Amino acid sequence: MARIRGWTPDRSVREVGEPPDYRFSLANERTFLAGIRTSLALLAAGIGVIQFLSPTIPRAPRLILGLLLIGLALLLAATGHRRWLRVERAMRLGEPLPPSWTAWILGTGLTLATVLAAVLMLIV
Repeated sequence: MARIRGWTPDRSVREVGEPPDYRFSLANERTFLAGIRTSLALLAAGIGVIQFLSPTIPRAPRLILGLLLIGLALLLAATGHRRWLRVERAMRLGEPLPPSWTAWILGTGLTLATVLAAVLMLIV
């Protein structure tokens, strides 16, 4: 059977180590779901910027801003489940929580998007 980075259908993360307090597992799941909701919002914002922003703003800056937001949405959606899995596994094994670059990349990307949006508002 195909193996997906440390997970196989017959041995899930829930079969490793000791079950943590259920509140921590539920908090981990809520964090994952919040990331998915944020990803959907970023996707909608990116599409909105590209398609519905004022036509007085040149297409290239709209496209750059929109694709930046869509790229951040993709990053968040693509890394969310892996992060949930790594945190759940660490809690079950009593290990420190794994580090993640996603928050730093997301914060930096949103800062760039905000600066670009502010510059576009000042120019037009």
